[in-house]
Amino acid sequence: MRGRRARAGEATGRGPSDLPPPPSSSARGWTLIELVITITVLTVLTLGVIPLVRNSVRRQKEQRLREVLREMRSAIDTFKRDAVGMQCTAGGAVIQQQQGQNVNQQGGQPGVTYIDPRSTVVLADCKLFGVDNPDRYPPDLQTLVDGVDVVPRLTAGGGAVPGAGLGGDTRQATDNPGLIPKKKVYLREIPVDPITGERDWCLRSSYDPPDEGCSSAPENVFDVRSKSEATALNGEKYSDW
Repeated sequence: MRGRRARAGEATGRGPSDLPPPPSSSARGWTLIELVITITVLTVLTLGVIPLVRNSVRRQKEQRLREVLREMRSAIDTFKRDAVGMQCTAGGAVIQQQQGQNVNQQGGQPGVTYIDPRSTVVLADCKLFGVDNPDRYPPDLQTLVDGVDVVPRLTAGGGAVPGAGLGGDTRQATDNPGLIPKKKVYLREIPVDPITGERDWCLRSSYDPPDEGCSSAPENVFDVRSKSEATALNGEKYSDW
């Protein structure tokens, strides 16, 4: 053996000490047990991360659902406030009623109008409400998107409420004692339910019993809920939010 190495060294011009050392054990590949352990650890980590990612996405959808429900309910409440004090005559004209003014007689007791100070305009469309909607909630969600005619709300002295300017001409109309109406939009669009992925919502009117579900043909829109029957992360049903 030494003779062969010596001759090899002579052929290459190098001595026996100049030959590369044999490969050490650290340069070998992984053993089977090392591969099994590595794969097991990666599997455990993957199985732990996937549920966290799913819950994170679900939590974001739930947060979005709360936001859109709050947005639509706020639009409904604002519409209802602007409908207070609106009275229509037989000829279709709108007459504004002032704070504390008697509006009806029921059982000998006069009704008194309360106007929310947050409302600076009053609805001016007498064709908007039918006899089946005396509470004057919006007839449907699309009405909030399309907008309705409003005029600045008048004070007891006959002037407009401060901050109630509509950015246009507010002179008295010649054929109507009210102000010239402007369109007010209460909702930019009907949002998508982030749980169902549809623009289809559960609508409830102010005349529905509290223990009943969605209305098939509501007289008005008093409340809106998700149609999803799934359960949220907190254990509640989305349809109960």
